[in-house]
Amino acid sequence: MSEDIQKNPEVPAEEVKEKKETKKKSFLKRDAKKEKIEELENKVAELENKTAKDKDDYIRLMAEFDNYRRRTSQEKLELVSMASTDTIKGLLPVLDDCERALKVLMESDDSEAAKEGTELIYNKLMGYLKSKGLAVIEAMGEAFDTDLHEAVAQFPVQEEDKKGKVFDVVQTGYTLNGKVIRFAKVVVGI
Repeated sequence: MSEDIQKNPEVPAEEVKEKKETKKKSFLKRDAKKEKIEELENKVAELENKTAKDKDDYIRLMAEFDNYRRRTSQEKLELVSMASTDTIKGLLPVLDDCERALKVLMESDDSEAAKEGTELIYNKLMGYLKSKGLAVIEAMGEAFDTDLHEAVAQFPVQEEDKKGKVFDVVQTGYTLNGKVIRFAKVVVGI
């Protein structure tokens, strides 16, 4: 600018002043544009962060809902299983009575029809319960296992190989789907 004045001293001061103001305005406009760009870039970054946070919250919420759905489904299965367990536990004394009746009938000279009928009823009941997952805990002659057996008595034995083994079964034990629902009550050799 001063060059314009020096080169051309005839340029009026107002024109120089106008040029200075125009340059100043263009600088101000450029600064305003830069500020606006920075402001918009900040808004974009802020919105990207908010979007990422919302996406993360959404994913966590979906995972939590999926866990809830899985947990409630498992609780329903356990409830049904527990109901069947209680029903089967209630039938175990009937099963015991059938076994006792069969044992008595086999030892007596009663009619073969009574023996066959009782055995048929027992086999049907046992077959149905086995289809529901019931299994007998085999105890006779096995090593005493506190996870499966309940010792009701101890009996002295002479043979070393019978010590610590089940000598007699007082009450049959059962598992339902691999879980013990009644321990086998046994006499253990010592």
